[in-house]
Amino acid sequence: MQTNLERLGELVRRLSVTLPAAEIESEVETRLKRLSRTVKLHGFRPGKVPLKVVAQQFGMQVRQEVLGDAMQRSFGEAIREQNLKVAGYPRFDAAPPAGGAEFQYSATFEVYPDVAVGDIKGATIRRPVHEVTDADVEQTVEKMRGQRVRYEPAAREAQTGDRVTLDFHGTIDGQEFSGNSGKDMQAVLGEGRLLADFESNLTGTRSGTEKTFELRFPDDYHGKEVAGKTARFQVTVKEVAAPHLPQVDSEFAKVLGIADGDVSKMRAEIRANLEREIRLRLKNRVKEQVMQTLLDATPIETPQGLVQAEIERMQGAARQDLAARGVKVTDETPLPTDLFEKQAQRRVSLGLILAEVVKAHGLFAKPEQVRAMVEELAQSYERPEEMVKWYYGSQDRLREIESAVLEDNVVEWALGTATVEDTPISFDDLMGNKQ
Repeated sequence: MQTNLERLGELVRRLSVTLPAAEIESEVETRLKRLSRTVKLHGFRPGKVPLKVVAQQFGMQVRQEVLGDAMQRSFGEAIREQNLKVAGYPRFDAAPPAGGAEFQYSATFEVYPDVAVGDIKGATIRRPVHEVTDADVEQTVEKMRGQRVRYEPAAREAQTGDRVTLDFHGTIDGQEFSGNSGKDMQAVLGEGRLLADFESNLTGTRSGTEKTFELRFPDDYHGKEVAGKTARFQVTVKEVAAPHLPQVDSEFAKVLGIADGDVSKMRAEIRANLEREIRLRLKNRVKEQVMQTLLDATPIETPQGLVQAEIERMQGAARQDLAARGVKVTDETPLPTDLFEKQAQRRVSLGLILAEVVKAHGLFAKPEQVRAMVEELAQSYERPEEMVKWYYGSQDRLREIESAVLEDNVVEWALGTATVEDTPISFDDLMGNKQ
């Protein structure tokens, strides 16, 4: 076997390989002989088919299989000799057979980059901190009450918080437009589902009110055909309903899963859940800073084959998500590549950097760390012990946990290397309650 390696780019290589034709022909003959002992052809007894007939029937197919196997085997040997780390899949190009004594092909592929992790000692990581307070618990209780609100007809003017049921019809210069009408539409005043000017015209109305008003759509309105234009709406308010929140009592506690209706137990459970959720959110914010710090400190060339593979994986996940939401999609449903390219590039870069950090500092996941994370995740379920068994019942699920542990180890290493500043963060900011 003769080989020649060319450098076509920063990470792109082309390996040219020459194999003796005699090796190929010998293997083809061996396989045809083996096939002749088992193949069944009309007019011949099993095992008695002449080799010449087998070659006529299956020679082309067998030769292609032999050539494919020879390329795979010799390519593997060549990259081991050259000490190359191939990223993704190579593209093979075989030279047309010329009836000579040699078989030639080339393989074009990418290699993994040499990653030199940048020094982060001078970097500053601002670690957000927050301790759960009684006010946080009460705010969460109020949110849960709001999720269980019921509405009852109100014989008064509509105000913020009321649910209004209405029919509407709109025109622009006397012409209808997309989405210009609706029947029995419901909206809660103050939630922001309606344009502010539309909602202000509903405030103060009563059940049975009929009203006509003009409204100018914002210049940046998502409906381009009406953006910046003035519409005339006719509205009939069919019902004004006032909100009624459940009392924080034993019945409310039972609805939230507290069997004996003990309100103090309910608040204690809410606090415990909040502490877990906040701990996770704080951890994720720190992790995101660490990852960005490593990316900023480590310029890296990413193999495009790996980026493309990640794009395809993300597209597949997006299709599954859309299907779960009731959107009809198939594996052929087009999803624009540019929607995923930047994120895919970032994921691949981070994966290469993290692998180097883990190897350089011995940050591999330990069994006890994996077990601790599994048990922590299981605590948010009704039967934690069953969830632990579920995780340990699949190598794929365990590998996901191991990856998470690796990331945690990298974060701890980074926090011990860079400068860390603890920064208080409000409950609303952390939970995304502020618009």
